[in-house]
Amino acid sequence: MAQQPLALTPSQVQRYSRHIIMGDVGSKGQRALLQSKVLILGAGGLGSPSAVYLALAGVGTIGLVDFDVVDLSNLQRQILHHTADVGRPKLQSAFDNIKAYNPDTNVVLHEVRLESHNAMEIISQYDMVVNGADNFATRYLVNDACYLLNKPLIDGSILIFDGQTTVFIPGQGCYRCLFPSPPPPGMVPNCAEAGVLGALTGLVGSIQATETLKHILGIGESLTSRLLLIDALSMSFREVKLKRNPNCPLCGENPTVTELIDYEIFCGIAAPEEAAVASD
Repeated sequence: MAQQPLALTPSQVQRYSRHIIMGDVGSKGQRALLQSKVLILGAGGLGSPSAVYLALAGVGTIGLVDFDVVDLSNLQRQILHHTADVGRPKLQSAFDNIKAYNPDTNVVLHEVRLESHNAMEIISQYDMVVNGADNFATRYLVNDACYLLNKPLIDGSILIFDGQTTVFIPGQGCYRCLFPSPPPPGMVPNCAEAGVLGALTGLVGSIQATETLKHILGIGESLTSRLLLIDALSMSFREVKLKRNPNCPLCGENPTVTELIDYEIFCGIAAPEEAAVASD
């Protein structure tokens, strides 16, 4: 049964008026935003600006996955959280602040660590995924789950002064096409080890939100098959063309990855026997 068109209320017409007067959005596009469901992985540096701008834009349902608590060091970049939130679960802080921006947004909280046993069930509830994860195991997990569920993945990452973002559409390449295997453990530092310019997270997260809105609205040219590289020190942007790898183990001609695996073992984080104990 076809979904009935959503009627905008007078307050929604006023709230989203700057969208509605745009020829590429209009009331039809705004209704599409209000009926969309987006999952954001991580309520941190990238997830914060993405969530804020998607809520302000009128995305009807925003799901958040996180299991961390707000630390004072987070406040240098994570705009979903305030000083008074230090020590609170990030999802509770995120919920309160998203609702303060737009009380009409349906915010769904998944206070869990995303793993192979729960990823498919959680991601299947949404139209697309915005990835703000900060580790390789979760990146490969989300990539594989989105491909297997035929969900668009809006990917982003940041470190020090560098950022990158792209969009993976199933059938047009995936994260494994770009990075067939993870780097050895410890070779690539994370933000806690190397640092990150706080404002850069806002830039990359805003690009992710923009790509998400464009996809929902069906407008513009997507970052699909393009990797956008950002150097904040020189404020330069360059693109790398991405192609689907026919030998990709996930989306290639003869896939060997047909279900979710143990990604900590795959990334060399845990030995098989350690992972077995951890899964009990």
